[in-house]
Amino acid sequence: MVRSRRVVTSWVSVGFATIALMASVCLAQQDEKDPLKLQAERNRRVAERGKQAFYPADKFDLKNLLAYKPETKAAGTIRIWGNNYLQDGELKKYWEEGFRKFQPNVKIEWNLKTAAIAIGSLFSGASDIGATGRRVLWNERLAFQRVFSHDVLEIAVATGSYNVPGWTNALGVFVHKDNPVNKLTYEQLDGIFGATRDGGWGEDFAWHTEYARGPEKNIRTWGQLGLTGEWADKPINVYGLNLRYEQSLRIADPILKGSDKWNENIHLYANYLKADGEFSTAAQQVMDHLNSDRYGIGYGGVSNLKPQVKPIALAVKNGGPFVELTLENVQNRTYPLLGDALFYVVRKPGTPLDPKLKEFIRYVLSREGQEAVARDGKYLPLTAEAAAEQLRKLQ
Repeated sequence: MVRSRRVVTSWVSVGFATIALMASVCLAQQDEKDPLKLQAERNRRVAERGKQAFYPADKFDLKNLLAYKPETKAAGTIRIWGNNYLQDGELKKYWEEGFRKFQPNVKIEWNLKTAAIAIGSLFSGASDIGATGRRVLWNERLAFQRVFSHDVLEIAVATGSYNVPGWTNALGVFVHKDNPVNKLTYEQLDGIFGATRDGGWGEDFAWHTEYARGPEKNIRTWGQLGLTGEWADKPINVYGLNLRYEQSLRIADPILKGSDKWNENIHLYANYLKADGEFSTAAQQVMDHLNSDRYGIGYGGVSNLKPQVKPIALAVKNGGPFVELTLENVQNRTYPLLGDALFYVVRKPGTPLDPKLKEFIRYVLSREGQEAVARDGKYLPLTAEAAAEQLRKLQ
């Protein structure tokens, strides 16, 4: 009888301990995914990176960029809202100090909490420039068009980083090192990451039924890409980031033709805090899976590269050229999946831009403005050709 009581007592103790352990695990999981805690840890990591210059300022040849020469003596206040990464590093400071030397009568007021407020600040009249590290979102563009009855003017003011998370780093497509595949086209990537669709959104913000495709273009095994032997019948295991993250939009827009129709078997990951307080990004989790999955493919940043993972060369067109993911190819803008730091402004087509806005943007796109980008060492300076293309939008 005593023995039975001991068994019961032990079982009860173990049972309560198990319940307590399960409860603590559940609470820990809730804590790990609390969005405010994630934001606090993200802010700490961003501030840490913001103090560093990841690329030497003299690495890039900027002599072909046009020096800034004022077209007019501007005056007034410029309100810039949005991209926090401009002030998490030193770029906001460098641009403002440099511009003031040429245009001392222009005052700049910055509100750089997050790119999420950039476009809304324009159509609400709170800002003159909306600054982002991503393209305008579909619903933001729709709201802007409904308010102003024309499209928003987009200016690329720097190229996204090669490997600095947060500073709109270039996206790579990665596979296991055992995989014979070394290059893929956008059409092949669409077959791998995409699915059957009835159309897609184009750059003109119109729905294009010619972007439709059927299931016959789905690519679900490595053999469909021409691999033989053990690879021929192996399924392609697809990994990606939360589809609401801007990185996934940078895949969906050019590759899936703005359709948001993804492979039905894609494995998706989001940022979270581990129980020990370590920040685990979605891109890190993708890379962890690719490191151990010989039949996997995924996208993310090269900063998370693992020993058994390799980036592959990409081509927008079926005939190439295929471009490797390197710092040089991102900075010279030949690599297709690069990012941009962007300014958005309100300008009715056929009307001149406010002179003070035009002068400031011209300065940012000048040799002096791009030297500031290089000095900050996170975004990459524009090429002379890219800067000239953006300047033409101001005319």
